[in-house]
Amino acid sequence: MQRRTLFVSTCSLAIAAIAGIAAMPGAALAQNFPTKPLRLVVPFAPGGTTDIIARVVADRIGAVLGQTMIVENKAGGGGSVGANEIAKSAPDGYSLGMATVSTTAANPAINPKISYNPIIDFTPIINVAATPNVIAVHPSFPARDYKGFLAELKKNPGKYSFASSGTGGIGHLQMELFKSLSGTFVTHIPYRGAGPALNDTVAGQVPMIFDNLPSALPFIKDGRLIPIVLAAPNRLPQLPNVPTFKEVGLEGVNRMAFYGIYGPKGLSKEVVDKVNAAVRKSLEDPLVKKRIEDTGSLIVSNTPEQFAAQIATEFEVYKKVVAQQKLKLD
Repeated sequence: MQRRTLFVSTCSLAIAAIAGIAAMPGAALAQNFPTKPLRLVVPFAPGGTTDIIARVVADRIGAVLGQTMIVENKAGGGGSVGANEIAKSAPDGYSLGMATVSTTAANPAINPKISYNPIIDFTPIINVAATPNVIAVHPSFPARDYKGFLAELKKNPGKYSFASSGTGGIGHLQMELFKSLSGTFVTHIPYRGAGPALNDTVAGQVPMIFDNLPSALPFIKDGRLIPIVLAAPNRLPQLPNVPTFKEVGLEGVNRMAFYGIYGPKGLSKEVVDKVNAAVRKSLEDPLVKKRIEDTGSLIVSNTPEQFAAQIATEFEVYKKVVAQQKLKLD
Protein backbone atom coordinates (compact mmCIF):
# COMPACT_ATOMS: atom_id res chain seq x y z
CA MET A 1 0.00 0.00 0.00
CA GLN A 2 2.85 2.40 0.77
CA ARG A 3 4.40 1.84 -2.68
CA ARG A 4 1.06 2.46 -4.39
CA THR A 5 0.53 5.62 -2.34
CA LEU A 6 4.04 6.82 -3.27
CA PHE A 7 3.40 6.16 -6.96
CA VAL A 8 0.05 7.98 -6.95
CA SER A 9 1.63 10.85 -5.05
CA THR A 10 4.54 11.14 -7.50
CA CYS A 11 2.23 10.96 -10.51
CA SER A 12 -0.03 13.60 -8.96
CA LEU A 13 2.93 15.90 -8.37
CA ALA A 14 4.07 15.55 -11.97
CA ILE A 15 0.64 16.20 -13.46
CA ALA A 16 -0.04 19.02 -11.02
CA ALA A 17 3.21 20.65 -12.07
CA ILE A 18 1.89 20.78 -15.64
CA ALA A 19 -1.67 21.69 -14.76
CA GLY A 20 -0.42 24.45 -12.54
CA ILE A 21 1.92 26.12 -15.01
CA ALA A 22 1.55 29.80 -14.26
CA ALA A 23 2.11 32.70 -16.57
CA MET A 24 5.57 34.22 -16.20
CA PRO A 25 5.94 37.88 -15.37
CA GLY A 26 6.88 38.30 -19.01
CA ALA A 27 3.73 36.57 -20.32
CA ALA A 28 3.41 39.15 -23.06
CA LEU A 29 6.88 38.19 -24.29
CA ALA A 30 5.88 34.52 -24.26
CA GLN A 31 3.05 35.30 -26.67
CA ASN A 32 5.64 36.44 -29.22
CA PHE A 33 7.93 33.47 -28.54
CA PRO A 34 10.37 32.76 -30.10
CA THR A 35 12.21 35.91 -31.16
CA LYS A 36 15.72 34.41 -31.25
CA PRO A 37 17.42 31.02 -31.81
CA LEU A 38 16.69 28.18 -29.41
CA ARG A 39 19.02 25.48 -28.17
CA LEU A 40 18.21 21.83 -27.61
CA VAL A 41 20.57 20.20 -25.11
CA VAL A 42 21.41 16.53 -25.68
CA PRO A 43 22.76 15.15 -22.38
CA PHE A 44 25.00 12.59 -24.11
CA ALA A 45 27.88 12.53 -26.58
CA PRO A 46 27.21 12.66 -30.34
CA GLY A 47 26.32 9.41 -32.06
CA GLY A 48 23.87 7.92 -29.59
CA THR A 49 20.12 7.53 -30.05
CA THR A 50 19.25 10.69 -28.10
CA ASP A 51 21.53 12.67 -30.41
CA ILE A 52 20.09 11.00 -33.52
CA ILE A 53 16.47 11.75 -32.58
CA ALA A 54 17.32 15.32 -31.56
CA ARG A 55 19.03 16.13 -34.84
CA VAL A 56 16.25 14.56 -36.89
CA VAL A 57 13.61 16.82 -35.35
CA ALA A 58 15.55 20.01 -34.49
CA ASP A 59 15.77 21.53 -37.97
CA ARG A 60 12.10 20.95 -38.65
CA ILE A 61 11.01 22.30 -35.25
CA GLY A 62 13.08 25.44 -35.86
CA ALA A 63 11.49 25.89 -39.27
CA VAL A 64 7.99 25.59 -37.81
CA LEU A 65 8.79 28.10 -35.05
CA GLY A 66 10.56 30.46 -37.44
CA GLN A 67 13.88 30.36 -35.57
CA THR A 68 17.00 28.19 -35.66
CA MET A 69 17.13 25.33 -33.14
CA ILE A 70 20.76 24.52 -32.27
CA VAL A 71 21.61 21.07 -30.90
CA GLU A 72 24.24 21.11 -28.14
CA ASN A 73 25.81 17.97 -26.64
CA LYS A 74 26.48 18.20 -22.89
CA ALA A 75 27.68 14.74 -21.86
CA GLY A 76 28.64 13.40 -18.46
CA GLY A 77 27.27 11.76 -15.34
CA GLY A 78 24.98 9.37 -17.20
CA GLY A 79 23.13 12.35 -18.65
CA SER A 80 22.90 14.30 -15.39
CA VAL A 81 25.27 17.10 -16.51
CA GLY A 82 23.08 18.09 -19.44
CA ALA A 83 19.87 17.58 -17.48
CA ASN A 84 21.13 19.77 -14.66
CA GLU A 85 21.97 22.52 -17.14
CA ILE A 86 18.37 22.57 -18.33
CA ALA A 87 17.03 22.47 -14.77
CA LYS A 88 19.08 25.57 -13.94
CA SER A 89 18.24 27.46 -17.16
CA ALA A 90 15.97 30.49 -17.33
CA PRO A 91 12.32 29.47 -17.83
CA ASP A 92 11.92 31.42 -21.06
CA GLY A 93 11.78 28.53 -23.54
CA TYR A 94 15.09 29.26 -25.26
CA SER A 95 16.93 26.44 -23.48
CA LEU A 96 15.22 23.09 -23.88
CA GLY A 97 16.54 19.58 -23.41
CA MET A 98 16.09 16.00 -24.55
CA ALA A 99 14.44 14.04 -21.75
CA THR A 100 15.30 10.34 -21.58
CA VAL A 101 14.59 7.45 -19.24
CA SER A 102 18.23 7.70 -18.16
CA THR A 103 18.00 11.37 -17.11
CA THR A 104 14.46 11.39 -15.68
CA ALA A 105 14.23 7.92 -14.12
CA ALA A 106 17.20 5.54 -14.09
CA ASN A 107 19.94 7.96 -13.08
CA PRO A 108 17.93 9.79 -10.40
CA ALA A 109 16.78 6.42 -9.04
CA ILE A 110 20.31 5.14 -8.47
CA ASN A 111 22.03 8.40 -7.55
CA PRO A 112 20.73 9.98 -4.32
CA LYS A 113 23.15 12.90 -4.73
CA ILE A 114 21.92 13.96 -8.16
CA SER A 115 21.45 17.72 -8.35
CA TYR A 116 17.86 17.80 -9.62
CA ASN A 117 14.48 16.24 -8.95
CA PRO A 118 13.09 14.76 -12.19
CA ILE A 119 9.50 15.36 -11.13
CA ILE A 120 9.56 18.97 -9.92
CA ASP A 121 12.58 20.62 -11.59
CA PHE A 122 11.40 20.34 -15.21
CA THR A 123 8.43 21.20 -17.39
CA PRO A 124 7.61 18.22 -19.63
CA ILE A 125 6.52 19.31 -23.11
CA ILE A 126 6.21 16.25 -25.34
CA ASN A 127 7.40 12.66 -25.75
CA VAL A 128 8.78 12.51 -29.29
CA ALA A 129 9.46 8.80 -29.73
CA ALA A 130 9.95 5.47 -27.96
CA THR A 131 12.58 2.97 -28.94
CA PRO A 132 13.52 -0.64 -28.23
CA ASN A 133 16.77 -1.50 -26.45
CA VAL A 134 19.10 -4.29 -27.49
CA ILE A 135 21.89 -6.44 -26.12
CA ALA A 136 24.40 -6.80 -28.95
CA VAL A 137 27.80 -8.48 -29.05
CA HIS A 138 30.98 -8.11 -31.08
CA PRO A 139 31.25 -10.75 -33.85
CA SER A 140 34.16 -12.35 -31.98
CA PHE A 141 31.86 -13.30 -29.10
CA PRO A 142 31.48 -17.12 -29.03
CA ALA A 143 27.67 -17.05 -29.37
CA ARG A 144 25.25 -15.53 -31.87
CA ASP A 145 21.86 -16.28 -30.34
CA TYR A 146 20.27 -15.88 -26.92
CA LYS A 147 20.56 -19.51 -25.89
CA GLY A 148 24.28 -19.62 -26.64
CA PHE A 149 24.80 -16.16 -25.14
CA LEU A 150 23.19 -17.13 -21.83
CA ALA A 151 25.09 -20.42 -21.68
CA GLU A 152 28.40 -18.64 -22.28
CA LEU A 153 27.77 -16.10 -19.51
CA LYS A 154 26.72 -18.77 -17.04
CA LYS A 155 29.76 -20.88 -17.88
CA ASN A 156 32.16 -17.95 -17.43
CA PRO A 157 30.94 -15.59 -14.67
CA GLY A 158 33.01 -12.42 -14.57
CA LYS A 159 34.90 -13.16 -17.80
CA TYR A 160 32.99 -10.64 -19.90
CA SER A 161 32.19 -6.94 -19.63
CA PHE A 162 29.50 -4.73 -21.14
CA ALA A 163 29.51 -1.12 -22.30
CA SER A 164 26.77 1.38 -21.52
CA SER A 165 26.12 5.08 -22.11
CA GLY A 166 27.09 5.77 -18.48
CA THR A 167 26.60 4.82 -14.85
CA GLY A 168 22.94 5.19 -13.94
CA GLY A 169 21.79 5.18 -17.57
CA ILE A 170 19.01 2.95 -18.81
CA GLY A 171 21.51 0.57 -20.46
CA HIS A 172 23.31 0.17 -17.15
CA LEU A 173 20.20 -0.45 -15.04
CA GLN A 174 18.52 -2.71 -17.57
CA MET A 175 21.66 -4.85 -17.85
CA GLU A 176 21.91 -5.03 -14.06
CA LEU A 177 18.30 -6.16 -13.95
CA PHE A 178 19.04 -8.73 -16.66
CA LYS A 179 22.02 -10.02 -14.67
CA SER A 180 19.93 -10.40 -11.53
CA LEU A 181 17.02 -12.16 -13.23
CA SER A 182 19.22 -14.42 -15.37
CA GLY A 183 21.73 -15.32 -12.66
CA THR A 184 24.74 -14.05 -14.63
CA PHE A 185 27.62 -11.70 -13.88
CA VAL A 186 29.13 -9.25 -16.38
CA THR A 187 31.35 -6.30 -15.48
CA HIS A 188 30.03 -2.81 -16.22
CA ILE A 189 32.17 -0.43 -18.33
CA PRO A 190 30.51 3.03 -18.32
CA TYR A 191 31.14 5.62 -21.05
CA ARG A 192 30.25 9.27 -21.55
CA GLY A 193 27.43 8.44 -23.95
CA ALA A 194 26.31 5.70 -26.30
CA GLY A 195 28.51 6.91 -29.15
CA PRO A 196 31.85 6.19 -27.42
CA ALA A 197 30.44 2.96 -25.93
CA LEU A 198 29.41 1.78 -29.38
CA ASN A 199 32.77 2.69 -30.89
CA ASP A 200 34.67 0.53 -28.40
CA THR A 201 32.23 -2.37 -28.74
CA VAL A 202 32.41 -2.29 -32.53
CA ALA A 203 36.23 -2.15 -32.25
CA GLY A 204 36.19 -5.22 -29.99
CA GLN A 205 37.53 -3.40 -26.92
CA VAL A 206 34.37 -4.44 -25.04
CA PRO A 207 32.54 -7.65 -26.02
CA MET A 208 28.96 -6.46 -25.61
CA ILE A 209 26.69 -3.45 -25.15
CA PHE A 210 23.19 -2.75 -23.88
CA ASP A 211 22.08 0.12 -26.10
CA ASN A 212 19.10 1.81 -27.69
CA LEU A 213 18.36 0.20 -31.03
CA PRO A 214 18.57 3.30 -33.28
CA SER A 215 22.23 3.94 -32.51
CA ALA A 216 23.17 0.24 -32.63
CA LEU A 217 21.13 -0.68 -35.71
CA PRO A 218 23.54 0.63 -38.39
CA PHE A 219 26.33 -1.52 -36.93
CA ILE A 220 23.96 -4.49 -36.73
CA LYS A 221 22.99 -4.06 -40.38
CA ASP A 222 26.68 -3.93 -41.35
CA GLY A 223 27.42 -7.11 -39.42
CA ARG A 224 29.74 -5.32 -37.00
CA LEU A 225 27.45 -6.12 -34.06
CA ILE A 226 25.32 -9.22 -33.49
CA PRO A 227 21.88 -8.63 -31.86
CA ILE A 228 21.02 -11.09 -29.10
CA VAL A 229 17.78 -9.99 -27.41
CA LEU A 230 15.45 -6.95 -27.50
CA ALA A 231 13.41 -4.89 -25.06
CA ALA A 232 10.35 -4.33 -27.28
CA PRO A 233 6.63 -5.14 -27.29
CA ASN A 234 7.06 -7.56 -30.20
CA ARG A 235 9.74 -8.76 -32.59
CA LEU A 236 10.75 -6.06 -35.05
CA PRO A 237 10.54 -6.21 -38.85
CA GLN A 238 14.18 -5.03 -38.99
CA LEU A 239 15.29 -7.96 -36.77
CA PRO A 240 12.72 -10.74 -37.22
CA ASN A 241 14.97 -13.46 -35.77
CA VAL A 242 15.80 -11.62 -32.55
CA PRO A 243 13.55 -12.50 -29.55
CA THR A 244 12.24 -10.05 -26.99
CA PHE A 245 13.07 -10.30 -23.30
CA LYS A 246 9.47 -11.37 -22.71
CA GLU A 247 9.95 -14.31 -25.09
CA VAL A 248 13.01 -15.55 -23.19
CA GLY A 249 11.23 -15.31 -19.84
CA LEU A 250 12.58 -11.96 -18.63
CA GLU A 251 9.54 -9.70 -19.01
CA GLY A 252 10.79 -7.39 -16.27
CA VAL A 253 13.59 -6.18 -18.57
CA ASN A 254 11.23 -5.62 -21.49
CA ARG A 255 10.90 -1.80 -21.23
CA MET A 256 11.36 0.64 -24.09
CA ALA A 257 13.23 3.94 -23.82
CA PHE A 258 11.67 7.33 -24.58
CA TYR A 259 12.99 10.56 -26.09
CA GLY A 260 11.07 13.67 -25.22
CA ILE A 261 11.55 17.41 -24.89
CA TYR A 262 11.32 19.36 -21.67
CA GLY A 263 12.39 22.66 -20.21
CA PRO A 264 13.13 24.04 -16.75
CA LYS A 265 10.28 24.34 -14.26
CA GLY A 266 8.18 27.47 -14.61
CA LEU A 267 7.77 27.55 -18.39
CA SER A 268 4.65 29.47 -19.31
CA LYS A 269 1.69 27.64 -20.81
CA GLU A 270 2.07 29.73 -23.96
CA VAL A 271 5.63 28.51 -24.51
CA VAL A 272 4.77 24.89 -23.67
CA ASP A 273 1.83 24.91 -26.06
CA LYS A 274 3.82 26.52 -28.88
CA VAL A 275 6.70 24.06 -28.61
CA ASN A 276 4.36 21.09 -28.27
CA ALA A 277 2.44 22.16 -31.38
CA ALA A 278 5.67 22.73 -33.31
CA VAL A 279 7.00 19.28 -32.44
CA ARG A 280 3.69 17.65 -33.36
CA LYS A 281 3.70 19.41 -36.71
CA SER A 282 7.34 18.39 -37.26
CA LEU A 283 6.51 14.75 -36.60
CA GLU A 284 3.79 14.90 -39.26
CA ASP A 285 6.46 15.62 -41.87
CA PRO A 286 6.77 12.37 -43.88
CA LEU A 287 10.57 12.65 -44.09
CA VAL A 288 10.99 13.24 -40.34
CA LYS A 289 8.54 10.44 -39.55
CA LYS A 290 10.35 8.03 -41.89
CA ARG A 291 13.81 8.87 -40.55
CA ILE A 292 12.69 8.20 -36.98
CA GLU A 293 10.80 5.01 -37.82
CA ASP A 294 13.70 3.72 -39.92
CA THR A 295 15.75 3.61 -36.72
CA GLY A 296 13.26 1.17 -35.18
CA SER A 297 11.64 3.87 -33.04
CA LEU A 298 7.93 4.56 -32.70
CA ILE A 299 6.44 8.07 -32.91
CA VAL A 300 4.64 9.06 -29.67
CA SER A 301 3.74 12.79 -29.99
CA ASN A 302 1.65 13.18 -26.84
CA THR A 303 0.48 15.99 -24.53
CA PRO A 304 2.52 17.62 -21.75
CA GLU A 305 0.26 15.99 -19.16
CA GLN A 306 0.70 12.53 -20.69
CA PHE A 307 4.47 12.95 -20.84
CA ALA A 308 4.58 14.09 -17.20
CA ALA A 309 2.72 10.92 -16.19
CA GLN A 310 5.14 8.75 -18.22
CA ILE A 311 8.14 10.30 -16.50
CA ALA A 312 6.60 9.69 -13.07
CA THR A 313 5.83 6.06 -13.95
CA GLU A 314 9.36 5.26 -15.16
CA PHE A 315 10.91 6.96 -12.13
CA GLU A 316 8.88 4.71 -9.82
CA VAL A 317 9.82 1.60 -11.83
CA TYR A 318 13.56 2.25 -11.60
CA LYS A 319 13.46 3.26 -7.95
CA LYS A 320 11.93 -0.15 -7.33
CA VAL A 321 14.61 -1.87 -9.46
CA VAL A 322 17.40 -0.11 -7.54
CA ALA A 323 15.87 -1.05 -4.18
CA GLN A 324 15.12 -4.65 -5.07
CA GLN A 325 18.49 -5.32 -6.68
CA LYS A 326 20.41 -3.21 -4.11
CA LEU A 327 22.18 -1.32 -6.87
CA LYS A 328 24.67 1.44 -6.10
CA LEU A 329 26.84 3.72 -8.18
CA ASP A 330 30.09 2.15 -9.38
